[in-house]
This record gives sequence, C-alpha cells and structure tokens, in this order.
Amino acid sequence: MRQDEIWDQDAAERYDSEDEGMFAPEVLGPTVERLAQLAEGGRALEFAIGTGRVAVPLSRRGVPVAGIELSEPMIGQLRSKADESTIPVVVGDMATARVPGSFQLVYLVYNTISNLLTQAEQIECFRNAARHLLPGGRFVIELWVPQLPPRPPAAQVVVFHDEPGYLGMDTFDVVNQRIVSHHFRFDEGEQARLSRSPHRYIWPAELDLMAQIAGFELESRHGDWSAGAFTASSSSHVSVYRLREDQ
Repeated sequence: MRQDEIWDQDAAERYDSEDEGMFAPEVLGPTVERLAQLAEGGRALEFAIGTGRVAVPLSRRGVPVAGIELSEPMIGQLRSKADESTIPVVVGDMATARVPGSFQLVYLVYNTISNLLTQAEQIECFRNAARHLLPGGRFVIELWVPQLPPRPPAAQVVVFHDEPGYLGMDTFDVVNQRIVSHHFRFDEGEQARLSRSPHRYIWPAELDLMAQIAGFELESRHGDWSAGAFTASSSSHVSVYRLREDQ
C-alpha cells in the first residue's frame, strides 16, 4: 500500500467528515493555539498538510502557512477552503520536497510521521525540517505512544477504538516495527467498509535520537496540546525540537 494510493479521491472527500473528533473545537483549538505561540510571529510550514484541518485555522490566526502534501486529491479539498496565494503547497514527499524560503516553525501532526515506513525516511524527514528552518527554529511532532500486544503474542491484534458504526484494529509486525491500521465502518444494514493504512511506529527515545542526528535538541514534551504532563500512562505526546544555532 503506497501513501498516494491510500489518500485517493474517495479518501480525500471523506476525510473532513468521517474523523469528526479531529475537528472538534476542544481538539483543534488547543492545537492551533499552541502552534501559533510556537511560531512566534514567523512563517510556519506543515508537512503532510492534507485538507488543511490545522493549516486553515492557523492561517486565519494570522500565521503565514505553507505546506507539503503527497496527495493531490487532498490538496484539492484544501483548495475549497484556501487558495494558493493564502496557503501555498508543494506537491511531494515530506522527507524530500523543498518549499521556497525559510520558516520559524515546521510541524507534523496527528501521527503522520509514522506514514514514512522506514527509519531512514523518518530521519530524512527531520533533516528536511532542518533545511527549512531558521537557526533556533522549532520542529513540532504529534505522535502516539506504541501500545504493543501482550507477550507472548497470542494474537498480534489490538483493538484501539470501538464505537457504534466504527471499529479500529491494529495488526503488528514487531520484527520490522510496523503496524497496519484497519478501519471498519458500518452502515445501518449488514455492509461494512474497510480501509487500511500502514505505519512504522516510533518510541519517544528513538524519535529524540532522530532529532539529534538532524541537529535538533528536545525543548519540551507534553501529553497533549494543552501542555499536560507526559507520563507513563500517556497515549500520545507533543514533542517540540529546537534547531541548534550552529546548524
């Protein structure tokens, strides 16, 4: 499964309506508020900008935002909300594509760095962020903490979400540090729609090492966008890396 095959026209059209939790004010509001603070009045660049869930409200806050996005159908959805002059987007891979100019902030939200399926690609993503940043600029990553199946692994499957009309399950390949997320959506009858997406999961310590390789230092890590504490029970984290001044 390639990412450009997953994020096709059908997925782009469904994206803004199906994952309503991502768009809830109590989720999106703190995200935009924190990013606006971290931008410190400078330009921001979103890797994997998608349909503009974060970029559009951040732009409306007065932060100049640009983006990189692999999926042209996702960009098409974004264009229904903001034109190219408002939010310019370069079509390409977030690990390699280059946007003109320099930025105070690069950010990558909602676990999307895990869409890069090798460690080498994930390190290149950090290096690409460094190439875009001014000295002392920040790279912000929102990422889930891996929840592996019990060992010994009687079953390599974990149900991560269950609600009326939706069931989410992960299958694991612990040798290669990979999962495939399976999303089952049910209608009123007997039919269900299945979509799948592959990921490479990353432990927080491994993420920090990737950052160091690319010239970053960890500035802060919290359990959410409202700066809640990151603890042993946190299911995700928001990590802020600052580019070293000597880079």
